[in-house]
Amino acid sequence: PNWGQVMFQDAASSVMFQLISFHDHALLVLTLVLTVVGYALLALMVNKHVNRYIMEAQTIETVWTILPALILLVLALPSLRILYITDEVSQPSITVKTIGHQWYWSYEYT
Repeated sequence: PNWGQVMFQDAASSVMFQLISFHDHALLVLTLVLTVVGYALLALMVNKHVNRYIMEAQTIETVWTILPALILLVLALPSLRILYITDEVSQPSITVKTIGHQWYWSYEYT
């Protein structure tokens, strides 16, 4: 790590590479959502000829119900894939058992 470093360090394992890729994917989705919402809010504030019955439209209700669900799926599926990849442990060289007591921690190495 370098002082003032903004990005992640170079990945040392395939799991870390997957996590960095997921981070980039999530930031892309976040940027797209913020851009679309910001544009829609700005367009509604600037445009004087807005349909005043837009709040009663069935199609827009359907769209703003289904679209967030799809966005959450786009984020959840890669996240779950990485979660299951990180859970697969093959023959660790050391196992650390950490026990929290009232005033101190104790460690057991096997």
